[in-house]
Amino acid sequence: MAHRIDTTCADWFAPARPVRPGEDLTPVLGANLRRLRTRRGLSLERLASRSGVSRAMLSQVELGHSTPTINVVWKVAAALEVPFSALVSAPKQGGLSVLRAGRAKVLSSHDGGFSSRALFPFESPRRAEFYELKLKPGTVERADPHAPGTVENLVVNVGSVEIEVEAERVELSPGDAVLFHADLPHVYRNTGAGWAVMFLVMTYAEAVG
Repeated sequence: MAHRIDTTCADWFAPARPVRPGEDLTPVLGANLRRLRTRRGLSLERLASRSGVSRAMLSQVELGHSTPTINVVWKVAAALEVPFSALVSAPKQGGLSVLRAGRAKVLSSHDGGFSSRALFPFESPRRAEFYELKLKPGTVERADPHAPGTVENLVVNVGSVEIEVEAERVELSPGDAVLFHADLPHVYRNTGAGWAVMFLVMTYAEAVG
């Protein structure tokens, strides 16, 4: 069992803003990873052991030489015990933040079959985050457990999706919603013939931001 590090909300990440359309996500991820890792006194080797992500990959991300897949970001966030957004948010610089459809940065799985786009501002303290998820036909996306107390509330907008939480499975059609504890292993499956589009509200046990 991984040792839990007690942190305050302020320790999780500095005031932040969404990554701007066209802005490279790679240096943002690298800077956030390096800052969060060093604040916790973790070496690359220790973080690699906790997250299951290789030391070489973590080093490449910190140096801004590689943009990880969405699965890698989730693993690192879970190992650091911070929300997903702590790794993908940029330093706050003020002003109005507009998330234009189709222009925001999207994190994808290695094969491009699964993608996640943040649909919320990062500036304010919060206990919930809002995402658009897309799943290619026939794709199975396996998610590692998130931080303790995390809950997912997901609604299917387009397509057919099967959600599996441990041994329990449920089939969802457009308009169907499901609520489940995401601090357990869970799986998203596209069981339809076309792309599936889902909207997800992620709720945390403690306020973040």
